[in-house]
Amino acid sequence: MTLLLDTHSLIWFVLASPQLTAFARILIEDPGNEIMVSPASFWEIAIKVSKGKLALNQPYGNFVDLCRNQYGFRGLPIEPAHTTRLAAMPFPPGHKDPFDRLLIAQAMVEGIPIIGGDKAFDDYPGPPALVNPLTSRQSGSSRTAPCRRSGSARSCT
Repeated sequence: MTLLLDTHSLIWFVLASPQLTAFARILIEDPGNEIMVSPASFWEIAIKVSKGKLALNQPYGNFVDLCRNQYGFRGLPIEPAHTTRLAAMPFPPGHKDPFDRLLIAQAMVEGIPIIGGDKAFDDYPGPPALVNPLTSRQSGSSRTAPCRRSGSARSCT
């Protein structure tokens, strides 16, 4: 299955943070899953590092190389279809994070789940199944088993 990592999940995985649940880690490490990372996540991390709001345990360039080369995460380029979806998306109350919004738009267009823990993701209409790395559950659900594909639909049950 193809999965998109949100920025926090990416950071927590690479830094081996205990904030990432075992469930999310299993999904990311499963060799049968293709893990995608948006350039928006690298952009957000670069901004936070340069402002001193995020300290990595290695230089930023090494962090990016690790993601791409050691872990084999693939880039999900930002395409015009993603920004077209973004332009049509509502702004749920209290959620204006431009990076999250772009990731959600990418996931919607591509029809892939996001591994992300922001509860505001639930407020967007029609996003793909979301795996919450904080609770080991699909967003908006009490189900806890792994994600799987059923026909053309993807779900976390």
